[in-house]
Amino acid sequence: MAYDDLRGFLQALDEEGQLVRITDEVMPEPDIAAAANAAPRLGDAAPALYFDNVYGFNGARIAMNVHGSWANHALALGLPKQTGTKEQVEEFIRRWDAFPIPPEWRDDAPWAQNSVEGEDVNIFDVLPLIRLNDGDGGFYLDKAAVISRDPDDPGNSGKQNVGVYRIEVKGKRKLALQPVPMHDIAQHLRNAEEKGEDLPIAITLGNDPVISIVAATPMEYDQNEYELAGALRGAPAPVTKAPHTGLPVPWGSEVVIEGVIEGRKREIEGPFGEFTGHYSGGRKMTVVRIDRISYRTDPIFEHLYLGMPWTEIDYLMAANTCVPLYEQLKREFPEVQAVNAMYTHGLVVIVSTGKRYGGFAKAVGMRVLTTPHGLGYAATVIVVDEDVDPFNLPQVMWALSTKMNPSGDLITLPNLSVLELAPQAITPGITDKLIIDATTPASPDGRGNYGNPVRDLPEADEWLTKLRHLVK
Repeated sequence: MAYDDLRGFLQALDEEGQLVRITDEVMPEPDIAAAANAAPRLGDAAPALYFDNVYGFNGARIAMNVHGSWANHALALGLPKQTGTKEQVEEFIRRWDAFPIPPEWRDDAPWAQNSVEGEDVNIFDVLPLIRLNDGDGGFYLDKAAVISRDPDDPGNSGKQNVGVYRIEVKGKRKLALQPVPMHDIAQHLRNAEEKGEDLPIAITLGNDPVISIVAATPMEYDQNEYELAGALRGAPAPVTKAPHTGLPVPWGSEVVIEGVIEGRKREIEGPFGEFTGHYSGGRKMTVVRIDRISYRTDPIFEHLYLGMPWTEIDYLMAANTCVPLYEQLKREFPEVQAVNAMYTHGLVVIVSTGKRYGGFAKAVGMRVLTTPHGLGYAATVIVVDEDVDPFNLPQVMWALSTKMNPSGDLITLPNLSVLELAPQAITPGITDKLIIDATTPASPDGRGNYGNPVRDLPEADEWLTKLRHLVK
């Protein structure tokens, strides 16, 4: 089933027993963030949370942990909530084959019910803003989709971007946005600033669940996120034109903020508790001027807690990081079998692959580091044989224990790019990266003694099926 807005998905979660309504009065801080921090610890079927009785706010409605479990992620894709992790990744790959599916243009967007412009804009009047972690430098919008276009080629829908970036609220009509240099919006901004121009953007909150997934997907520069959303939904993604910027925005959003990133203007942003499980410090970041806010009556503010994994972001940025990496590697290395980039947004990537000849696995690992994701995120790549399941960590640890020889299988590449948030970097934005070859050596590499592997007994699969029935 394809959901056109957040409200429809929340209703579906409720019907599936995957939404908990918190009816008791709660404090905006720390209760809401603490509950969202705790929820994923309930396991792979953790529910979304819905608050509508928040002390100090009139009529605030806040949704948290909407994608914060494999059950909720499955429902977002229209799958049964019991669908396993590996099966969801495999289904994601199958749906990718339908990409691209052009979006469907619609009129009468629900977020057009109310609007304010210019000096009348006050974001505090529209959103019930809260801090997530006690060390955060301010209020953040951390689950918004940001839409921008390449100013050098504005008519090219492939070079349009829908991305998720952390956004700090700096004033009633001023925001700070962090464009990671490897992300498409950073290239759009660079092109605008070279022309001496501001970059028009739209920021949408409370989006349908697939928009949030594709906005967090590391696609190639000329690939359109709305066209991927159509493939994942199995139906064209509904979009409409934002009234102030003319940018294509999701039809079903709760709130649409329009304005510009002001060219060559930077202010201190941060600190913020990040997906790495660490605070990032304050840095000079871009400044957004809000020119218009449009919103549904009584909008639902969807927020996302970040901190020590696993939290909602680790589910949101799991399958959609694995799959584009798989697709990009598979084009050049058909031997690649699977990619697991689920851990801490793919700072570690595990790839299983066949090998044509000695040294081949190391080449696969190096290619990971030059993908759109690898350039900014992947710091360690582990390559395993094609018969090792990269989603099965005991198997991966077995490969590391028995196939990796430090004398020749650890490849350190110095001074490569990484996002500035990576805490292991001595100089923010630069780090050494590591490829671990945990595959069986292939000719002419004759190291080790791998001639007599133990294989599963032929009857093991049949017995596994029997045992599963017996233990139900």
